[in-house]
Amino acid sequence: MTSILYSPKLSTLPIADLEVGKHFYWEIFGYSLHGQVFIVSWLVIALILIASLLATLNVNQVPRNNWQNVMEVIVEYVQGIAKNQMGHNYGEWVPFVGTLFLFILISNWLGALIPWKLIHLPEGELAAPTNDINTTISLALATSITYFYAGLKKRGFSYFTKYFQPTPVLLPINVLEDFTKPLSLSFRLFGNILADELTVSVLTILVPILIPLPIMILGLFASSIQALIFATLAAAYIGESVEGHH
Repeated sequence: MTSILYSPKLSTLPIADLEVGKHFYWEIFGYSLHGQVFIVSWLVIALILIASLLATLNVNQVPRNNWQNVMEVIVEYVQGIAKNQMGHNYGEWVPFVGTLFLFILISNWLGALIPWKLIHLPEGELAAPTNDINTTISLALATSITYFYAGLKKRGFSYFTKYFQPTPVLLPINVLEDFTKPLSLSFRLFGNILADELTVSVLTILVPILIPLPIMILGLFASSIQALIFATLAAAYIGESVEGHH
């Protein structure tokens, strides 16, 4: 939705207020909270918790529980991602990388598979949390905080000497790189998921029967790739901080 707002004093200077779609907000203690994002995010978290509980209710060395089988496959897959990016120091960071991977993957899949338009809200509609820039920036900032913490935990304040390597002349560039990492992570994920949902929505309106199905299948594949990329980059950044590579 695009609206042009005019200042009463400077009516000749339009201020563009650009939004993609309509949203509804909760007003809590004077703060506006994005209702759609919170609802679907809680659903994603609930699904992850339920799956985890089902997988660990009756753990056996030889799995007899399908949920345990699925969860072991996911854990081994995430361990592989972390180990490839961090080497022998990967163990303690598997929960963080795995949480990122599962949250993004399930969020993306819910956005691609569930017809949220059927659920009527006072304003706006439900969608994948990852199609909102606030969610992707939050995930990127959590990643940034984690790799700073990992570096400081392993190397102490000597961690900051990386900004002067290989020469102090590169200090501004090295500092700027750490600012661009969360921007790159957040905008890549946000842009791809939003573009996929908009494409499916437009095609559904134009050709409501045949065309959207292959696009939705392609969207599931792209959503999985985006979750993998985000988790892999997060693991790589933590690995850089821990090992001291830059």
